[in-house]
Amino acid sequence: MSRIRRLLVPALVVAAAGSVFVAPSAGAAPAPQCDTASAPFNYVVLYNPRTPERKVDSELRAKCGEKVAYYPEIGVAVATSRNADFQEKIGVFRAYSGGRDVAFPPAASARSTRSAVVDTKESEETTSVAVEDDLSAQQWDMRAIQAPEANKVSGGSRSVTVGVLDSGIEPTHPALKAALDPKTSAGCNTGAPDTTPAAWAPTNSDHGTHVAGTIAGKDTARGFTGVAPGVKLASVKVVNDDGLILPEAAVCGFMWAAKHRFPVTNNSYYIDPGMFYCSKEPGDAAAYEAVRRAVTYSTGRGVLNVAAAGNSGFDPDKQTVDPNRPHPVDSSCGILPKAIDGVVTVSAIGYAGSKSSYSNYGNDVSVTAPGGDRAQLPPTGQGAGCPLSTIFNGAYGTKCGTSMASPHAAGVAALLASKYRHAPPRLLTWLLEHQADTVECGTAAPVCEGPAKDNSYYGHGRVNALDAVK
Repeated sequence: MSRIRRLLVPALVVAAAGSVFVAPSAGAAPAPQCDTASAPFNYVVLYNPRTPERKVDSELRAKCGEKVAYYPEIGVAVATSRNADFQEKIGVFRAYSGGRDVAFPPAASARSTRSAVVDTKESEETTSVAVEDDLSAQQWDMRAIQAPEANKVSGGSRSVTVGVLDSGIEPTHPALKAALDPKTSAGCNTGAPDTTPAAWAPTNSDHGTHVAGTIAGKDTARGFTGVAPGVKLASVKVVNDDGLILPEAAVCGFMWAAKHRFPVTNNSYYIDPGMFYCSKEPGDAAAYEAVRRAVTYSTGRGVLNVAAAGNSGFDPDKQTVDPNRPHPVDSSCGILPKAIDGVVTVSAIGYAGSKSSYSNYGNDVSVTAPGGDRAQLPPTGQGAGCPLSTIFNGAYGTKCGTSMASPHAAGVAALLASKYRHAPPRLLTWLLEHQADTVECGTAAPVCEGPAKDNSYYGHGRVNALDAVK
């Protein structure tokens, strides 16, 4: 990831002690005196799915909150409150505010000193490149997955839209303006979808623009082509101007994808402000469950969610401490959204075809794809060690990260969705994995564990665009 920083919906919301939440009746006591001066913060709040909206409104008002959005299908509300004790009023296992945790971290050491989604310096920088007559020579990443050969067969279908949950897509970029669909784009940073162009266009980060170019960019004049240039893109902005992806934004993004039945989404981030969310911890539990419900609901609506593995260079299953927040990590914890069942997790490889030094790995890796590595340099004239794609002001530049690997896999998934119309996410996942080119652990063993076709570094292998369209 670069400068942008994670099956059935249960019938009841159960608190830690096993009690079941019941919303207050319309005749509940009037709301107490509420804070009207402090800064407001947004919260995700859990309810039983299909709880009537009037009951949600009633409880929030009674506890000094106000509804921003409500998703009755999954029983998740987004609320705003100025009260410091709002979470306690609702219940610490039912409500969580990432924004408040950023403003008031639990300990001084918890405040991150990096941009929220930058795990390592490997992915911090964008390197601009001169616009030459033909940029295709620099696209070694596309050749690695046989995208040029695939594009001769099919570039994908305009009936397939890939939701890019990210920092926004530059709508005027020559390689992207034909693919971008404003009608299905939305900003989600408040937790409620906003379809005005200003809400989904990028502001201070070109990360989403870079990701979008890899998936479906096409600039004939400059020779730049993405994996699936025939599909459409939806800009679903979930990254705020501080570089944070908070739980309410992610929930909104997945619910937007579900509403529009995008066959594929790309998620090159993890949810802030922590790296790990734990399903048994106060606060964390609400965020984890809210995101889990949104992802699961979208999967049930036919959305295949593809996510970056992360850039910390470790196996998340073997972590015992969250590097961003001072709390222990165990098997009840996960990096969101990739820890959720049904999400395709993508690790990164460099030009030489081996795991990028920064890439996370582990049992949850589904496939691998080019994310670049500055220590794996292509021959002169074939580009930089980091993949080339679209950046601000109609330009082109390179970035490294699992953020760059994930859209390669999402692009191949879009080609599969174009060929197998209305195929369910499980089938698309199976095809993506079983058509991947085997990458063995080799000299990376014993750190890399598992057989050639399903190991902890490369999952089922390197995605293959040509096999997807044959």
